Amino acid sequence: MTGRGVRGARALLLALVVAATAAGCSDEDGGGASDAASKAASAASSLASKGSDVVASATAAAQEKLAGFKDGVDAKGDVELGEVSKDADGRSTVAFTVTNGSGSAQSYVVQINFRDKDDKLVDTVVVSVDGVQPGQKKDATARSNRTLDGEVTAQVGTALRH
Repeated sequence: MTGRGVRGARALLLALVVAATAAGCSDEDGGGASDAASKAASAASSLASKGSDVVASATAAAQEKLAGFKDGVDAKGDVELGEVSKDADGRSTVAFTVTNGSGSAQSYVVQINFRDKDDKLVDTVVVSVDGVQPGQKKDATARSNRTLDGEVTAQVGTALRH
């Protein structure tokens, strides 16, 4: 990576850390949202060190969406992923279900990470799921930002509700 690329990667990482800190997310058990921000910053650092502008850009966009979801509570346990498939455009998609176990309607923001066969992050997207009624489930689909080659898996990177 060139000196310019290293500086850009450091600037991206710093911006992600600042955005995660400024989000002011908190949860009842203390640490879920801040832990999620830490993991997102770690993932961004890993991506930036590989020089992948496309993936770094997707990660920055995902972090920006997460940072805008104020007062979020860690909700990874509320999300169940399906299997990854390809849509008509060749992009990877994964259906998922959000289950609201709380006593009031909730909105969710879910970061889905797409990984290759070597478990390297190749794309990330954030999906908003609004108006999930108490005790109900709501389905959504995450679609990669671009065509991903080879075997692709998906995992929940971060899930917040409020």
